[in-house]
Amino acid sequence: MRAMSQDTHGTPDVLREVVLPRPEPGLNEILVAVRAAGVNPTDWKHRSAVLFLDRLPLVLGWDVSGVVEAVGYGVTMFKPGDEVFGMLPYPYGVGSHAEYVTGPARAFAHKPAGIDHVQAGALPLAALTAYQAIVDTARVGPGQRVLVHAAAGGVGHLAVQIAKSRGAYVIATASAPKHDFVRSLGADEVVDYRSVDFAEVVRDVDVVLDPVAGDTRVRSLGVLRPGGVLVSLLPGSDPDEPAKAAARGVRVETLLVEADHAGMNAVAGLVESGALRAHVEAVFPLADAAEAHALGETDRTTGKIVLVVDGTPATEA
Repeated sequence: MRAMSQDTHGTPDVLREVVLPRPEPGLNEILVAVRAAGVNPTDWKHRSAVLFLDRLPLVLGWDVSGVVEAVGYGVTMFKPGDEVFGMLPYPYGVGSHAEYVTGPARAFAHKPAGIDHVQAGALPLAALTAYQAIVDTARVGPGQRVLVHAAAGGVGHLAVQIAKSRGAYVIATASAPKHDFVRSLGADEVVDYRSVDFAEVVRDVDVVLDPVAGDTRVRSLGVLRPGGVLVSLLPGSDPDEPAKAAARGVRVETLLVEADHAGMNAVAGLVESGALRAHVEAVFPLADAAEAHALGETDRTTGKIVLVVDGTPATEA
């Protein structure tokens, strides 16, 4: 099978197309013929430096949408020919930027019939992250005020939709050119973080979702009401954060996304109900993974970038 691999860490040009043996599914695993696979910030971060993964050569990719080719012993939920989508176990189950990949059956769900593989391939990691933050961690409910930072990004644009599906009032931060897009997702207020200090104009928030960390995480504590929760996707750097959070009567959580069959089914349900849709900024052939990484690293994209295996039709955003 063809795969995009790297023998060293560095710039996008370390990615090269190689031919590898097709994997075989193990116990409770399925073999998926990949049709589309999302590219996430964690992909280019792992490409450029050693993070969680210290092995080389390395095939990146956690998002996958495709067709079940074979099932291993013990698998009862899927059969060959089923269309599935899911997130390989993060971080060590990596490898979807290839023509075939194996993974635990329970990392997958049946692909919603109403979307194509490109749409489905854009969803898993970002949608699971947003769902696990908004629903599992913060338990957002009707009428709560939710602040979503980087709301036009991969996780952010899905988090806005998930929070709205829970009945929340959503405040979003995004650059001015992306305000119309974020409002189209359902955001009730949009703050231009480049011209306005969100900490001066946002108050009494129940939940903050912060994919940015750094100073944004520090200042987000000040907008929470007592009993609120800040869910960050990156570690904090302020040693005084626990004391500050305790003084304000708020909770701070740092989330690392987990593979989750129930979560994928919940995501599928939101898609099928019309409450959730990925915005696809760009689609690249698998062989052009380096170009996809280079585009992602500009930090100017909206929504998601997707790689497709030859023969997979492109999608409309």
